[in-house]
Amino acid sequence: MNDQNSIRNISVIAHVDHGKSTLTDSLIGKAGIIADARQGEARFMDTRDDEQARSITIKSTCVSLFYERNSPDNTKKPYLINLIDSPGHVDFSSEVTAALRVTDGALVVVDCIEGVCVQTETVLRQAIAERIKPILFLNKLDRIFLELNMTPEESFKNFRNSIESVNVIVETYNDEKLGQIQVQPDSGKVGFGSGLHAWGFTLRDFAKMYENKFGVSSEKLMKRFWGNNCWHPKLNKWVKHDPLNNPYKKEGKPINLERGFCQFILRPLITLFDAIMQDKSDVYWPIIKALKLNLTNDEIDLVRKPLLKVVMRRWIPAGDALLDMIVEHLPSPNIAQKYRCEILYNGPQEDEICKSIKACDPKADLSMYISKMVPTSEKGRFIAFGRVFSGTVSTGQTVRIYGPDYEPGKKRDLYVKKIQRTLLMMGRYVEQLADCPCGNICGLVGIDQYLLKSGTITTNEEASPFNTMKFSVSGKSYNSEREHVLD
Repeated sequence: MNDQNSIRNISVIAHVDHGKSTLTDSLIGKAGIIADARQGEARFMDTRDDEQARSITIKSTCVSLFYERNSPDNTKKPYLINLIDSPGHVDFSSEVTAALRVTDGALVVVDCIEGVCVQTETVLRQAIAERIKPILFLNKLDRIFLELNMTPEESFKNFRNSIESVNVIVETYNDEKLGQIQVQPDSGKVGFGSGLHAWGFTLRDFAKMYENKFGVSSEKLMKRFWGNNCWHPKLNKWVKHDPLNNPYKKEGKPINLERGFCQFILRPLITLFDAIMQDKSDVYWPIIKALKLNLTNDEIDLVRKPLLKVVMRRWIPAGDALLDMIVEHLPSPNIAQKYRCEILYNGPQEDEICKSIKACDPKADLSMYISKMVPTSEKGRFIAFGRVFSGTVSTGQTVRIYGPDYEPGKKRDLYVKKIQRTLLMMGRYVEQLADCPCGNICGLVGIDQYLLKSGTITTNEEASPFNTMKFSVSGKSYNSEREHVLD
């Protein structure tokens, strides 16, 4: 693990509310773990045979991804993202709950055609209860263009309805300590794209493309590209009105104005889709050359859908859009743990461990929460999966293990043991670590005999345990995962 002072660390849960998302492959491909050509098809996070066969996520899976991103001063800034891919089906909601405890941000993926499903409300309610900030990605835009042939205006209204549905849920359960957490496209908190085809964008991506044309900053253009904002070609300025109730027609000026989102984002996408799918090479090759996509010789020979996938992935890769959203809008542990600590930690808010958690101090006493046990290839053995909230956990370290029945000052459900190994969870693989500092997610070997599901690991004799998570199942709330019948 890297020095906490030089690298920004972000923990994210990716939740798909309908169908199987291959969106996480885009982030994994951007980190260089899988090839670009396999993005959307590798399903790297589906580690079980039944998940691959059924194309669904059943168990949450974690992967740690390292990126270097250009900062405004043209230096490369390093980022470590702990990404947990969680199941969307309501039957596996305990997996989502266990993942929420160890993350600070949530990437909620919604099918833009089906809209928001029931499970999304459950997940958002739990996420806000755990003080986790959300961002939104509207998935399966390729179906809008290829199957449904919606007009740009119909597509816009479809997207707007899905976004408003999420924001109603967010506003209903919002915690004042989180501040303003509504997801709005013009703030860059909403992405659009196709996980299967590995392309995606935010309004910021298109605003940067057009800022020279309009002569205004990308921040101002983002505001113009959403809502009832239209570009008036004769007045040569942005005007605000509803295109379906066009006041310029009433004044005898038959000008059909479109929303900025429809005219400058959806129309170019539809034009490119139609030209490639109808094999109009005289239309799409000038566009590809103007975009400077630099296709290989093999890619140039492709036609229709295979060519479309390559062009879109090369032009607006989903990995870039997702990384921008995560880095810009989700907090790092040293920020998030300050406002999350009071709901995480069971002890007094003035004690040393609590102060260490709020400061995310890697040199303080260890405090770690184990959220679930991950089965290994060795029968009957499990890896304890959790997050380090303060201090550093290391191989060979002697720790105090608190089970769910532990009470401060008593010896029931208390064990003092050594950690055999510290592991970095990398999807279907694990890698050994010497140690893991606070703010990160890791696995521990050798404590599965003492914990059934969840618990607290610490080196401070005065430390209190972490609060037990509440699991929501079939409308009921369970304080202990031991009572959970699905897992």
